[in-house]
Formats: sequence, structure tokens, C-alpha cells
Amino acid sequence: MSKIKDIRAFEIIDSRGNPTIKAEVILDDGIIGGASVPSGASKGTHEALELRDNDPDRYHGMGVLKAIEIIQTIILPKLKGLDPTNQREIDEIMINLDGTENKSKLGGNSTLSVSLACARVAAKSLGKPLYQYINVILNTFGKLSASSFQNPLKTLKQVQGDSSCQFGMTSKSVTPMFNIINGGLHGSGKFNFQEYLLIPKPGLPFNDALSLGVEIYQSLKKNLSEKNFIYSVGDEGGFTPQFSTNEEVLDFLVDSINKSSYSYGKDVYLGLDFAASSFYHNEFYQPTKNGAKMATGEYINYLVEITQKYNLYSLEDGLHEDDWDGWQTLTEQVGKETLVIGDDLLVTNKKRLQKAIETNAANGIIIKPNQIGTLTETLAVIKIARNAGFKIIISHRSGETNDDFIADLAVSVGADFAKFGAPARGERVVKYNRLLEINQELK
Repeated sequence: MSKIKDIRAFEIIDSRGNPTIKAEVILDDGIIGGASVPSGASKGTHEALELRDNDPDRYHGMGVLKAIEIIQTIILPKLKGLDPTNQREIDEIMINLDGTENKSKLGGNSTLSVSLACARVAAKSLGKPLYQYINVILNTFGKLSASSFQNPLKTLKQVQGDSSCQFGMTSKSVTPMFNIINGGLHGSGKFNFQEYLLIPKPGLPFNDALSLGVEIYQSLKKNLSEKNFIYSVGDEGGFTPQFSTNEEVLDFLVDSINKSSYSYGKDVYLGLDFAASSFYHNEFYQPTKNGAKMATGEYINYLVEITQKYNLYSLEDGLHEDDWDGWQTLTEQVGKETLVIGDDLLVTNKKRLQKAIETNAANGIIIKPNQIGTLTETLAVIKIARNAGFKIIISHRSGETNDDFIADLAVSVGADFAKFGAPARGERVVKYNRLLEINQELK
């Protein structure tokens, strides 16, 4: 197997106009594989540190030259000469070099860009699709050789260890979650809920689920114009109309869906990403800008009420990221019929996920590799979540790039859902299109 010869890293611009890192791993036979990392607007306080330059004279302090220097002067010397297929060793070297809980020394953006680039160049060197390569890593967590990929299913059968948690690639659909209305930190309206999600009925072939999402998205655009709502498009491609309340948005969406060729509650559902930590202040929640403030108990009752009224399929980050008692109460009240999903609560972190499992604080997890900083750690969290019966949602960030790595990741781990934004804006569409390509390959 070829060895790592060099790592190049440089600044590129993400979808919000902020700098981010692209890393390229170069093997001694000339093969190159690269990866770029995204950035979130609504970030959990417990996620991996995103290292920025903080130089006010350049990109308003958002530059990433320090992170690039770390890749070239600290990470590269330790990885040079290694077999790129030994993903676990590569990631553990970077984890140990950093030595902190949240990658605050090297920066999660530094480590992740290199980690993903190593996976991509290894798959390329072996002549195998990225999703197949990740799948075998997930099921072996060991050093791989080209022979591992001659018959992936045979390889998996030979894996020693926990046979109850094997992940197979199938043509089973990954159900998309489309962010069609943006609020909170992603929008400009008066409502604080961050994302209104359109969710096709799970089990639909991906092609059909995608066409459903596109058709309803286009219908919403037409309906907003006909009703003379002023709107723009938010960070994730969803519309940002000037509604006054969260309920007004939900009423509009249900009405629009039922006026289309689809039926709400039969063909398609709605979910919400509240990003509640962003509107929690001094022990009170304020779900509408300039609206009433609610104590935790009253606010949970409000969440239960709207969940039942609108038959919501999923609730993401409905409570503050450290309100464990509140999360437990919400899951007890609605979790049998509704997905209660942790993003800021869990931040793709093993320790926080384990606590959620032990306390029954959620039943679904958002997976964002840049929250933890390496592919190996991401896969470890996915394994734990799957063993606990959690639904797996592979997610983008609001500040995205044209990298489609997470589409391959979603297929490789058999994710239940893929949350890549609206079916609009190039950095979102490229990921849905990659799922279309993979779906064709796996038929």
C-alpha cells in the first residue's frame, strides 16, 4: 500500500463567506484525496473547538491560517510515511497530539480535514467507493488491505467482536429531512425556531423522496409569492418569510402541503429543530422574538401541545443543551411516537450520548463529524447510538462547502435520515445528488 508523502492545506470560502480549511493528502504514488470542513452558526458549547486566527485585520478574525500551520508543522510530521488505510491509528495520533477534550490545542477543523482527507485518499488508492471503504472501517476498526475490499460482505463475516452491531450497505433509502423554512439564527423572521423540516414518509425510494421534497419546496415558493409574503433564502436554502409566530409558520406549511398533490400525515410530515439554547436566557425560554418567556415546565407543556396539534414527526434540540431533566421529561411524554433528537445536547460525543442513553433523554442523534473532530470518533458514536436503538441522522452545517463526504457517510453507516438542507443552493444540492449517484450504484 502507498504511504502518506505530504499534506497540503489551504483556505477556501464556505457558503456563508467565511474561511474554512481544505486539506489534501498526497501519497507517494501521486494519488491525492482531499476534504473540506464546514462550520455551524448555532453551535453546542460542548463540541470540538473550531480554531480561528482572531486577527481583526483579516476576514474579521475568522481566518484559519493558524489551523493550517498546525496541519503542516505538527500533524504532517507525525503522519508522514503512514499507511492511509490505517484510519484508527491516524486519528489516534491526532487525538493524542491534541490531548484535550474538545480539540482546543490543534482545533477540530484541523484534525477533521486531515482525517476525512485520509479516508478519501485511501478509498481512492484502493479503487473503491468512499461509502464502501467507510463501511468496512466501521465494521473492522482495524488496519485494512486491498484484499478487504474484494468481497466486503465476506470481510464483515470474518470480523471478530460484537456481531450484534454490524453495519451493512444496502439500497435501503436514507430518508431526507429538508429544511424548508429557516428561522432563529438561520433566518430573519420573528420566530425563534431555527428549522422547519419537511420529512417524506420513511421507506420511500430516495428518488421519490427527493422529488417530493423538490415539488413541495417549489410549491411553497409559489404560495409565498401569491400571498405576498416577503421572504429571502436562508443559510441552508430554506425560505425566511416574515411570519410573526411559530404556529403561523406551521399552519402555512400544513395548508400548503395539503393543497399540493401530497397529504400531510400520510405522504409527508413536519419536524422542528428548535435550537432552544439560542432562546434560553436566565432560566426562561422565549420561543417567539419579543414574545412571552416561559419557565421550563410551561415550555415543555407548550412543546407537547404543538407536537400533538401538528402531528410532528421529530423534535430536535427542543431544550437547552444542559437541561438533562427537561430532556428526560420531554422524551417520557412524547418519545413513544415522536423522534426526540439531540444535536447540541449530544454533539457527536460518546460521553454525552452515554448519559442520554442512561437517562432516557433522547431517542435520536444528529451526527456532525466536525463536532468531534475525527472520522474514527464519529463512527464510534454511531456504533453506540445504533446499539442503543437511536435513530441516526447525518447532518450538514449552516456554513457548508461543496464537499459531499457526509452523503457517503450516511450510506456507509445505514443512517435513517440525511439532513442536508433545502433542495436548493449548490452546497446542499451536491450532497443530495451524491445520494442519487450512490443509490444508482447500489441498485
